[in-house]
Amino acid sequence: MSEPVVSPPADSAAPETSKLARLGRSAAYAIVLALLALFVAPGPVSRALGTFIVISALLLGWEVYIALGQATGGALPLTDFPWKMPHWQAIAEQLLQPARRNGPELLVAILAKAGWVTWREAIVGFLAGSLLGFALGTLFAHSQLLERSLLPYAVASQTVPILALAPMIVSALGAGWVPVAVISAYLTFFPVTVNTLRGLLSPEPMALDLMRSYAAPRWAVLWKLRVPAALPYIFTALKVSATGSVVGAIVGELPSSRSDGLAAAILRASGNYASEPEKLWAAIVMASLVGILFFAAIALLERGVMRSRPADES
Repeated sequence: MSEPVVSPPADSAAPETSKLARLGRSAAYAIVLALLALFVAPGPVSRALGTFIVISALLLGWEVYIALGQATGGALPLTDFPWKMPHWQAIAEQLLQPARRNGPELLVAILAKAGWVTWREAIVGFLAGSLLGFALGTLFAHSQLLERSLLPYAVASQTVPILALAPMIVSALGAGWVPVAVISAYLTFFPVTVNTLRGLLSPEPMALDLMRSYAAPRWAVLWKLRVPAALPYIFTALKVSATGSVVGAIVGELPSSRSDGLAAAILRASGNYASEPEKLWAAIVMASLVGILFFAAIALLERGVMRSRPADES
């Protein structure tokens, strides 16, 4: 009798390898489309299509990373257990599900309300820190004595961990939104100070001599020459500080016992990370969106202000 033919065992990694190959081909197509968007399409279309391609590439890279981790048996970080790094489709679906089982509100609505609360605290700190930074930069630009004596302390203030300062600020000012705004301002003022100082000192010496030859007072030199020349530097600092203020607000909400901000949402989601990791990732996505939208708002403001400048000031 002939021996029965034993079929070889199925390769369990074959589906993952096939999926990885498909994702790789899609990534190649995305790169080609990105190149076409950058070099072929008109300006506005190129920017919009480029943004879409970048977001698509990031989401695709997310899935490629998960597939690589599964194909290598969880050798990559966050891929040894499926719940550590869920698929982005699962995160998007979780946003459109009720926050609690059979609850009335969707998770995205709750996170949007928490993001609004955090953004209000961040913008108060952003405005206060920006005004303080501009004032300090102006003083340092007009007085080398103040610059040499106070600027080192401003630099030293940024070396202290904000997690160490936050509880002390909350203890001094009490619970509520005020200490959160102060912590946000703390992370905002330093970039504005440094860039304002750099920008106010950027005009050419010949332009300063010309203003002095007309006996222009200091305030006229400041507002008619120094500030217009410093605007690109200041807006660069404001864009950096916009995202920093959101981070400061989230950090400040932790010791201040704020229950309606993004920090509380992140803490609640982290407690159930093993069972519902999508909720934590959804909260992180919402916090990122708040910072991105704040950055975009400052960028739009910069575009409007810079376009309104006279041609000889550009």
